[in-house]
Amino acid sequence: MADSFNHFDAAGNAVMVDVSDKQITHRTATAVGEIAVSKKIYDMVAAGTMKKGDVLGVARLGGIMGAKQTGYLIPLCHPIPLDKCAVDFTSREENGEYLIRAECTVVSDGRTGVEMEALTGVSITLLSIYDMCKAVDKGMVIRNIHLVEKTGGKSGDFHFSGKQD
Repeated sequence: MADSFNHFDAAGNAVMVDVSDKQITHRTATAVGEIAVSKKIYDMVAAGTMKKGDVLGVARLGGIMGAKQTGYLIPLCHPIPLDKCAVDFTSREENGEYLIRAECTVVSDGRTGVEMEALTGVSITLLSIYDMCKAVDKGMVIRNIHLVEKTGGKSGDFHFSGKQD
């Protein structure tokens, strides 16, 4: 049953997949997402004038902490040690929208992938931006969270093509 990577046992009960027989391999994953903000928030974040402090610095720490806690937040997800977790930002104005894009990259040598850690990291990063800025405007929109790429493991590499297969 472990070879099928099924999260259900013979009786239909949800179970954590047994990865004890899998080989330890080098694994990476990168996820991205964005938050659309008002021009006022965009300018305040860029200038570092938000009353709660350094928005992107705090959000980076939140994302790293979130990635490290993934196994405790997502049901049936294995808690795994992370060798690296990095969060980076780009900001842009596009068609009258003000966007802050976050990217979370996670690296681990282990028996199971780090896709969920990268996705959790970027999600918590964006939620941290929302929390830091909500006093100015609660109309922010978090969107487009997705896995960009992953390497390692039995299933091989994945690179986001923009299409669902």
